[in-house]
Amino acid sequence: MLENELLSETILFKKESVIEDYRLARISRECSLLVRKEVFAGRAKFGIYGDGKELAQIALARAMKAGDFISGYYRDQTIVAAVGDLTWQQYFAQLYGHPDKAHDPHTGGRTMNNHHATQWLDENGHWVDQTKLFNSVAGISSTAGQVPRAIGIAYASKLYRNVPELQGEIAEKFSKQGNEVCFSTIGDASTSEGMFLECINAAGVLQIPLVMAVWDDGYGISVPTQYQTTKHSISKALAGYQRTEDEAGLEIISVKAYDYVGLMEAFHKAAQLARENHIPSLIHVEEVTQQQGHSASGSHERYKSPERLQFEIDFDCNTHFRKWILDNEFATEEELLAIDQEAVKIARKSQKDAWQAYMDSIKPEKEDALSLMNQAAAESKNGATIKQIVEELRKTMNPIHRDSVVAVKKALRLLRFEEFPAKRGLIEWLEKSKEANFDRFNSFQFSNSDESAFKVSAQPAIYEEGAPLVDGREILNKNFDHWLATDPRVFIIGEDVGKIGDVNQTLSGLQDKFGELRITDTGIREMTIVGQGIGAAMRGLRPIVEIQYLDYIFYPFATLSDDLACLHYRTKGGQKSPMIVRTRGHRLEGIWHSGSPMGVLLNGLRGVHLCVPRNMTQAAGMYNTLLHSDDPAVVIECLNGYRLKEKLPTNLYDTRVPLGVPDILLEGSDVTIVTYGSMCRIVMEAAAQLAQVGISVEVIDIQTLLPFDLGHKIVESIKKTNRVIFADEDMPGGGTGYMMGEVLDKQNAYRWLDSKPVCIAAQPHRPAYTSDGDYFSKPNVDTVFDAVYEMMSEAQPSRFPDLY
Repeated sequence: MLENELLSETILFKKESVIEDYRLARISRECSLLVRKEVFAGRAKFGIYGDGKELAQIALARAMKAGDFISGYYRDQTIVAAVGDLTWQQYFAQLYGHPDKAHDPHTGGRTMNNHHATQWLDENGHWVDQTKLFNSVAGISSTAGQVPRAIGIAYASKLYRNVPELQGEIAEKFSKQGNEVCFSTIGDASTSEGMFLECINAAGVLQIPLVMAVWDDGYGISVPTQYQTTKHSISKALAGYQRTEDEAGLEIISVKAYDYVGLMEAFHKAAQLARENHIPSLIHVEEVTQQQGHSASGSHERYKSPERLQFEIDFDCNTHFRKWILDNEFATEEELLAIDQEAVKIARKSQKDAWQAYMDSIKPEKEDALSLMNQAAAESKNGATIKQIVEELRKTMNPIHRDSVVAVKKALRLLRFEEFPAKRGLIEWLEKSKEANFDRFNSFQFSNSDESAFKVSAQPAIYEEGAPLVDGREILNKNFDHWLATDPRVFIIGEDVGKIGDVNQTLSGLQDKFGELRITDTGIREMTIVGQGIGAAMRGLRPIVEIQYLDYIFYPFATLSDDLACLHYRTKGGQKSPMIVRTRGHRLEGIWHSGSPMGVLLNGLRGVHLCVPRNMTQAAGMYNTLLHSDDPAVVIECLNGYRLKEKLPTNLYDTRVPLGVPDILLEGSDVTIVTYGSMCRIVMEAAAQLAQVGISVEVIDIQTLLPFDLGHKIVESIKKTNRVIFADEDMPGGGTGYMMGEVLDKQNAYRWLDSKPVCIAAQPHRPAYTSDGDYFSKPNVDTVFDAVYEMMSEAQPSRFPDLY
């Protein structure tokens, strides 16, 4: 292998390592060529490949050390193969979508090819030792989506190096004194994305060990660079970020994609700066070629000129590397020709073995289904038709799991009026198939480990007689103080969280007590705040990242949805990021500070727990639960609750609010109202007024929207009242529609209703400013009173005559 030593800015090249690099480049190219052929042959759905980038990716890989990270994009096959985290058979297994992690250990067939993810969790969901691995952060297709968490991966090294409490045993599996480098890669067109530019700025401010490599092939699919980037060059456009002797910034390096020596020196220099001094770098790899165009779904002949197509041939990095090897007498023409021929054989064998393994995995279920259907055909009056189904399945070319399921269901529909043992066998086959396919395609949305949030024991708040009344903000302050003092992995970042103790004073005094690296002010950059948290949580830390107001969660929403929410799922339990997003919403004043967009969060953040506490004691209990667990979460505190008085529990630090367990705030017999957050106080006040006119309301605080009422507690209330109202501050059809679906559809509560279910929501627009705006835009005590009264008036008009 190449020595990782710099001598006078020159790499010491050895024949063995140079030849090994050439062999790798050639095998990778042959595999890329086969991917396209497999798509066209119909054996794969989609293909994307790293042809033209082999040399630059080898240089990056040779600059890596065990414990480093690559947060790459979907062309980085050569990097992952070079560091030993990918075999070429695994490469093709992922292309085919093989759902067995023994064949695709990166994602279990859940992502398209070239999406790599080192397995960081053992069979029990516990961390393995990252310091011994070359770590691939779970791939993501969204352009530039791989960059935000790279900020956090690199930031974790800064914390491990500079926070004394993180030295020693606590860091054993995650860091060697902060000497790790995070390499990130991106196509040049994606550098136009706002998240890339925000991340570059954040890296320069934070001074973290990040090496950003830009593969510049001159196009974003069909759109050339002149329409993408100022000055047609990302390194020129970002020249103002170049560090100087007097000012921190980034080291910016430009190098050609076919310059083997220059690439080696560039990546080793950048890695050394990052590893030793935590100086970030941007390496602009120019004149990258794409021999096959963007992907298997199109042809670059449609948009590239003949001159550019000839450029793709003339400046092929592998061709230039070959010439360099010959010119420097590292090998003869005959030796390289032998390697070329060997590369073709290895690629073809890897593809064939992967395909055969995939087909072999499907065969047993298919054969069982065929056998059972043949038995059924022999006994059924519909035997001839069933035999046709059998024959269709038997002749299916390139069968997949779906084909057998579809065939068995067709047969069982024909057998709906018949009963004999073979039919029972088909039903049992279908049940086993359902279980197996759930594991293959639907499992691991949340942690299955013993640290799962679902396994944290509940512990309610305990109050002494005469417990003091304090502001809600003081309860959170005491709780965060406790966590920062007892767990050095916990840190909090966000806008205004440090010096002023956040805008609501829940962190007042904590930066002075614990230092700037534990309570850290950031710029106004919500997307990279979230990225910082995701990456740091991937490295064993426990970040709480603050989005100052819930209305601003849309800035980092792509990162939360595309990366965090599906991370555990898309790696089939191989990676996790137990980050907590702390924010505040619901009631305040005006369009941009009164947000309650639950419908958006519910539909976009499946895989993240969504906690909606009604007060700060409940919020503290939820933080305690989450910090004892290993799933990500969003906690939405009530904006108007920080200065409301609450009793101080004697066991504050030990409280645990169970997720998915509603809390009955008031028992009643006439109407059930299901709500959460700030609406709890409003509903409780309305219930008191309704009691004065003879209406008994049962008030249920759901506490968490995701998960929702796991024990079906709400339906038991409806069995008693026979009426239900769903109330929140989201727009119509959002949170209330979701709650109604959960209760009426999943819990089948419709069977006990004597009145139609009612939803109370905000007006279908953002709330107007001032207290009048709040009253006329969002539900209030009068809204709730009138809805309940109208429901009772319809049922008992003589007892409850019309009011208005």
